[in-house]
Amino acid sequence: MKYKLGKSSVIILIVAMSGISLIAASLIFLNSQNTYVLLFAVAFGLNLIPFAGPSNLLIASSAAIGLVNPGFSELLLIGFIIAIAAALAKGIHYMITFFVSSHLSEKRQARLDADGVKVKRWAFALLFIAAATPIPDEPVVIPLGLMKYSPAKFFSAYFLGKIAITIPGAILGNFAGDIFSAYLSPVFMVIISIVLTVVVTVILIKVDVGKLAEKYLKKKHDQKEKATREKLNSQQERITED
Repeated sequence: MKYKLGKSSVIILIVAMSGISLIAASLIFLNSQNTYVLLFAVAFGLNLIPFAGPSNLLIASSAAIGLVNPGFSELLLIGFIIAIAAALAKGIHYMITFFVSSHLSEKRQARLDADGVKVKRWAFALLFIAAATPIPDEPVVIPLGLMKYSPAKFFSAYFLGKIAITIPGAILGNFAGDIFSAYLSPVFMVIISIVLTVVVTVILIKVDVGKLAEKYLKKKHDQKEKATREKLNSQQERITED
């Protein structure tokens, strides 16, 4: 599970991230609209905020809601820009914890290595789910960084998770814009979208989504146990009657 990052690996990682950034920038400038440059900067900046990043689905829908008759390729570009910005920003968080782990005590490193072996099978899926859902992703990103999980696998899983929601977000935003454009001005729709983004972000910050999910799963588990007990009691009653 532990992935040792030597000097050559650092250089490769930096070159890879720089290359991806250049590709994204080239696509943006080839599109010849400065709004995409701003979109990349905003998405990157917001995702740099630890523990309080907004929903990238809402960022994508907000970006697409004011577009006039965009092509499908344009919506794909919006999703790609936001996903790559989010992955690069979160990659900074990951690499910080990656290098911090080398300064931990040998005892803690040994414990992290042992934990890393246990979660290796599920790490990629956990990262994808954390990136593609509104649950906080730091509880997944930070431990994997400390465990020195492969940076390449981390970036791939996180990017795929983000693009799985940013492209649908852009499509939904454009669809909503088409529906309400006959009743509301584009400027007003963008304002509404921004307000909704802020509201949802505040809710995600204030509400412990993980705790809510835990309560829901516990409730389902209790209901299942209750049904099982009732079934067993019913079977025992029938046996007694016989």
